[in-house]
Amino acid sequence: MKANRQALFPKVMGILNITPDSFFADSRKQTEKEIAERAIQLLEEGADMIDVGSYSSRPNAAFVSEEEEMNRLRFGLEILFREAPQAVVSVDTFRANVARECVEKFGAAIINDISAGGMDEKMFDTVAQLQVTYIIMHMQGTPQTMMEYTHYDNLTPDILFYFTEKIHRLHKKGVQDIWIDPGFGFSKTTEQNYAVLNRLEQFSVFGLPILVGFSRKTMIRELLSVSPEEALNGTTALNMFALTKGAHILRVHDVKEAVQAVRMYNKILQS
Repeated sequence: MKANRQALFPKVMGILNITPDSFFADSRKQTEKEIAERAIQLLEEGADMIDVGSYSSRPNAAFVSEEEEMNRLRFGLEILFREAPQAVVSVDTFRANVARECVEKFGAAIINDISAGGMDEKMFDTVAQLQVTYIIMHMQGTPQTMMEYTHYDNLTPDILFYFTEKIHRLHKKGVQDIWIDPGFGFSKTTEQNYAVLNRLEQFSVFGLPILVGFSRKTMIRELLSVSPEEALNGTTALNMFALTKGAHILRVHDVKEAVQAVRMYNKILQS
């Protein structure tokens, strides 16, 4: 199913982690029963799309081979589409071959690439051929090294330039359906994350949907001195603030709470 760009504002993307090592332990789904229940839960709580990942991108995450990543995704996507054939599915991968199989064999509608083509030189051409929605995120280095690359001459302008270059290259290849993700928690200190969030409206210059992902991340836990399990309130607060700053898609573990935030935000705008 194709992602519906005309009905984006704002929307909620629910996270389905088919990984053994994601930072939020409760989000890890490994068995057929766990994956099926999680998929149904996300949709029942109001998720507009489901983002499926099988390679943890937390800082210092273990390397996962392409074969292992795809094996995990095959297992998860077969269950997901069996239980929820109507779901709009995003696949969280930076590998072109993985993206192609997930789109062509399983019907994924969105490719969510944390490296924006930086970790697989074939990705831009592949997305152009597949003609699916493509999410480009800002990151420097890899998940294993990204926290070594937190120096910027000018933080927000540097990230905007990064997107300008990526979008230009994608447009030249015929890719038009692009979403941008500033990459909260990736190659950024806690202070830098909040600085980017405070200037989020500047990312509207591209005229593209803006996705944000704060869910239970270090930028919340470090500031509030809480565990991932205690970080829902902070997540909701940042989600609401991001909506006021122009965010279009909230990527979250906790769909019900994000949907409630969107309903309240819409009510404020309509009042």
